[in-house]
Amino acid sequence: MKLVRFIDFFRDRLKLVIRGCYVVLALLVLIDALPFLVDKQHAHTSAEKFPFFWAAFGFLGCVLIILASKAFGKAGIMKREDYYDE
Repeated sequence: MKLVRFIDFFRDRLKLVIRGCYVVLALLVLIDALPFLVDKQHAHTSAEKFPFFWAAFGFLGCVLIILASKAFGKAGIMKREDYYDE
């Protein structure tokens, strides 16, 4: 029952939750951009030395996973709701 109340609490305050996620995302990107907080001298590739590289890499990876899953779904994995009625 506590979990249901916990979920309802956040569901009732959805805009606050979304804003909180944006704040956390902005803080993580800011921390990555500050040179004295993240040591980039030992980066494996030259791309890692750019600010926001890992944030952009993760975002693009998520977008590619979503697009690939939609493509697989439309290729035949997803069926109509009345598939078994025929």
